[in-house]
Amino acid sequence: MRDIGLEVRAPDKACDDPKCPFHGNLSVRGQVFNCIVVSDKMDSTVVVLREFEKKIPKFERFEKRKSKIHAHNPSCIDAKAGDKVKIAECRPLSKTKSFVVVEVLR
Repeated sequence: MRDIGLEVRAPDKACDDPKCPFHGNLSVRGQVFNCIVVSDKMDSTVVVLREFEKKIPKFERFEKRKSKIHAHNPSCIDAKAGDKVKIAECRPLSKTKSFVVVEVLR
């Protein structure tokens, strides 16, 4: 079990996934988001919905925006649809995946 440099709880299960930040050799760096999983139908990938506010300087107000992000879901974490998760940025894992799930928030 490796220390990934974030304030997260380590998973209880073990896995042999090389793209797992805890049991493989994947390093995490950059942005960390709290999101909600909207789909877990792909193999070892989840789609998370990130909601944020963007300031509009002309009107001095904020508007709500949202984006969907594909993230790698290691077998030791195994996030399901509806879970609130913490994802961290990593190197590009595929054409659309540059994030990995590091914790399921309870």
